[in-house]
Amino acid sequence: MGSDLQDLKAAIIDGDNKAAIALTGQLIETGASPQSILNDGLIAGMSEVGELFKCGEYFVPEMLVAARAMKSALEILRPRLVDTGVQPIGTIVLGTVRGDLHDIGKNLTAMFLEGAGFRVVDLGVDVSADKFVAAVKEHNAELLGMSALLTTTMTYTAEVIRALQAANLRDQVKVIVGGAPVTADWARQIGADAFAVDAASGAERCKELLH
Repeated sequence: MGSDLQDLKAAIIDGDNKAAIALTGQLIETGASPQSILNDGLIAGMSEVGELFKCGEYFVPEMLVAARAMKSALEILRPRLVDTGVQPIGTIVLGTVRGDLHDIGKNLTAMFLEGAGFRVVDLGVDVSADKFVAAVKEHNAELLGMSALLTTTMTYTAEVIRALQAANLRDQVKVIVGGAPVTADWARQIGADAFAVDAASGAERCKELLH
């Protein structure tokens, strides 16, 4: 069974969609615990992908195929995780801010977060402050992630934080921001809790914010 988990991890790293689906099915059939399939197969694989990206061996296309393989495997595994009562490590509301239609970075981040064990509520693109606030309230989210790819839309992140404050929700939710023009200085300036330089480190920062 250990070797099957290693094979699953390798399939995720290689972005081998077919193998990831087949191995997940095999592991379920042979009685592997959903938790170990998640942790030792999918999460371990995505962690390695994140490392390969950080050291410059992987680029966005490799990350996308790996994330797709992880997502396919997770779709098979998710009902089993629910059946066995495996709780997500936290809930994050995610979206690209109003006026911005870019979503590759956000989608990658969502996949990395799912791969790390988060429940992700993805609001899509062009998301208004009201929508962010309503979703945080509805899903009782511990985290809110905002993406902005344009300097013109980056300023809207501050508006969302002000809306959270107005709704008395700011204390219960950690805010993380990311996207090409976003910097650590900007995150500090608007009162966000964290800044992510890319999808892989974004998932890591979110895990840190829970503690």
